[in-house]
Amino acid sequence: MNEEMLQRLEKLEAVVQIRNAISQYMHLCDELTHPDTARQIGALFSETAIWEGIGELYQQKLGRHCGRAAIVGMMNAYISEPSHFAINVHYLTAEHIRVGENNHAVGRWKMLQASTFRRGGSHLNSAELVIEFIKQDQQWLIHHFTTRNLFSRPVDDWHSLADLPVPDGH
Repeated sequence: MNEEMLQRLEKLEAVVQIRNAISQYMHLCDELTHPDTARQIGALFSETAIWEGIGELYQQKLGRHCGRAAIVGMMNAYISEPSHFAINVHYLTAEHIRVGENNHAVGRWKMLQASTFRRGGSHLNSAELVIEFIKQDQQWLIHHFTTRNLFSRPVDDWHSLADLPVPDGH
């Protein structure tokens, strides 16, 4: 295999690893019920990572957290008994990942988050995520995570025990 093919293969592998990292991050954010979850989230970030809400709403509500320990601390704030979320589901779309030089990459996604809170009420949030990644010790880590609100609104409850309609004969 020539050098050009090897470089292309490395970029494809990087995209898959980055995609897996952000997918695991969202999966863990959907399950903020145990203190170990915050530690697992922290392991997806570099030691000097930054996690920040940008734009007026998210800058005010979510803030800026510098360093892996601060990010784990912020995630721990969502873990309580009972947990902050009764339902929390993240969906990602409109993915764009650019792998650059020097073990650096940038990804962009649109995110939709559907949440029901233990204290009552449900919310639908959409955000744009722009995330810088760095490769350290053969692993792609989140190095600068930004989330910017696109829209946010309260909604009726997501889950209902009402009968699920299906076609006749099903």
